[in-house]
Amino acid sequence: MNWKSARSPELPMRLNPPSFRSLLPLLLLTASLVAVTGCSHRARVSYAPPPAIGPNGGAQPSYSRAERADWHYVQTHRPLYYQIGMASWYGPQYNHHRAADGQVYDQDSISAAHRTLPLGSIIKVTNMSTGQTSVMRVTDRGPFVPGRILDLSEAAAKQVGIWREGVGKVRIDVYYTPASVTDGGRWAVQIGAFRHRRAATRLEDKLQRRYRTASVIEFKGPTGDWVRIRPENGNRAQAVEIARNLRPSEGEAYLVRLD
Repeated sequence: MNWKSARSPELPMRLNPPSFRSLLPLLLLTASLVAVTGCSHRARVSYAPPPAIGPNGGAQPSYSRAERADWHYVQTHRPLYYQIGMASWYGPQYNHHRAADGQVYDQDSISAAHRTLPLGSIIKVTNMSTGQTSVMRVTDRGPFVPGRILDLSEAAAKQVGIWREGVGKVRIDVYYTPASVTDGGRWAVQIGAFRHRRAATRLEDKLQRRYRTASVIEFKGPTGDWVRIRPENGNRAQAVEIARNLRPSEGEAYLVRLD
C-alpha cells in the first residue's frame, strides 16, 4: 500500500520554548510601556475576528458541523501517514447508490473512496500541481482502475482542483483512522470489471472450487460485472496472497478492505 510515516523531514520540526533569560529584556520593555501609557484613557475599539481559513486559504464557505469538526481536527493534529499518487473522481452513475459505509453516496458532498483505509478515516487531500486542498472522510471503496489510489466525490474534486481534468497527482495525509491501518480488518479481493457476465460466472466457479473455505460472490456494478472473494475470517494475509496469484482474463484483482 506504500504508506509512509508522516514523521519525516518534510514536516516542520517542533520548536523548543524560549528560556526566561532570553525573554527578560522584552518583559522589562513591556512593563515600561505599560507604566507610560497607564494614565491615559482611550475608548475601547472592538475589531471583528478574521474569517476562518477554509480549504484553499480563503474565507471558509458553508460547511456542515461534522465537516467543520474534521477541519478543526486536521488543524490541531499532525498526520499519521501519507501517500502520493493519482486521484480521480466519480459522480453521476454512482450518485444516490449505497456506499461502502452503508450511507447513500451524494456526489455533492465532500467524501472519498479508498481501497484499503478504514472507513471513516479523516484525510487531507492536496493537489500536487496547484496546492488546492480539502479535508474529508473515507466513505466508500475504490478506485478500481490501475494506477490510481483515490476517488473523490464531484464536490471534493472541485475543491481539490481535478474536476475538469478528471485525474491529478495528489498527496493524501491521513490524520485519523478508527482502526489500525496495518493490523486487523476484514479483507477481500475484488476482480473486474468483466464486460460479459459469463466470464465473471466462470471465475466465480473456479474460485469456489479452489478456495473452499472462502466466500465468493458475483455481482453487477455500474461499470460491469465483478467477482469478490473473501477469505475465511477476512484474513488479510490470505487476501494478499490471492490477489498476488490471480491472473484474471479481464480486468484486475484489487485488494480491498471491507470495514
